[in-house]
Amino acid sequence: MEKNKAKAFKLARRKTRVRAKVSGSATCPRLCVTRSNANIYAQVIDDDCAKTLVSASTIDKELRRDIKQAGNVEGAKAVGAAIAKRAQAAGISQVVFDRGGHIYHGRVQALAEAARENGLKF
Repeated sequence: MEKNKAKAFKLARRKTRVRAKVSGSATCPRLCVTRSNANIYAQVIDDDCAKTLVSASTIDKELRRDIKQAGNVEGAKAVGAAIAKRAQAAGISQVVFDRGGHIYHGRVQALAEAARENGLKF
């Protein structure tokens, strides 16, 4: 139990450190990635208005049909492609990447690369 509290505290501290340096605006919003063991979520956020502009996750019905398992790299790639397409449909072409305190590896990296391949710049 003590280990889980320490892990959560360290993640929160890293997330705070990243958010102190990364901020989104109306011209260049923030692409925020959140992951759990089972799912991965991505949001494009305008921090000036505190408003979510676009979102995608592995629990979306249209993405759920295409992927077999949500908590792996394949699911992250599908979410990255979906967030890029939805952002472009909303008129967003450039974002600032917020990895949410997680290291840039595995599912977070797969989501970012899929978003880049589908036309999102960051």
